[in-house]
Amino acid sequence: MDWTEQVFELIDMRSFSNLWYWIVLATVWSSASHWTLGVPYDMILRARRRGGQFEEDLVSIVKVNVNRIVHVSSQSGVTLVAGGSFAMTTLGLLGFLYRIEFCQAIFLILFPMTFVAWLSIKAANRIHETSPEGEDLRKVLLRHRLYVQVIGMASIFVTAFWGMYQNLDIGAIPS
Repeated sequence: MDWTEQVFELIDMRSFSNLWYWIVLATVWSSASHWTLGVPYDMILRARRRGGQFEEDLVSIVKVNVNRIVHVSSQSGVTLVAGGSFAMTTLGLLGFLYRIEFCQAIFLILFPMTFVAWLSIKAANRIHETSPEGEDLRKVLLRHRLYVQVIGMASIFVTAFWGMYQNLDIGAIPS
């Protein structure tokens, strides 16, 4: 067995039966849950517990990230939506109409992340308009994190069931 066969065996294109896919899925949702509008969750907790300089740091980082998200969404929002819609449609058609499992797998990771992106833009705009501080800012961030976690749980649930369905090969087209 030469090295190319070993590499392709390690990176198996049958995604749902591959351990690497599930590691990537868990990492994506863990990261999405930890980084709330670009702010790490532990920073929110530290600001709540200790206040003072930690609270000021939280407000500063949130302000920088919110301004960045608002700017990008206002300048390139239409282009990002059009490109994202094209990519999601292409992945969805290739995955579910043409039954390419790799495209199904990528779609099942990226499609729910579009809802996270939409919620992030919505939360950033709310923070930009109202400029909350202290407990009010932490409530917005923690509520956003909760919504991301709910989307993540639903996504992992759907992906796990779809993966089991694919691995059982119930939906295979007879040759």
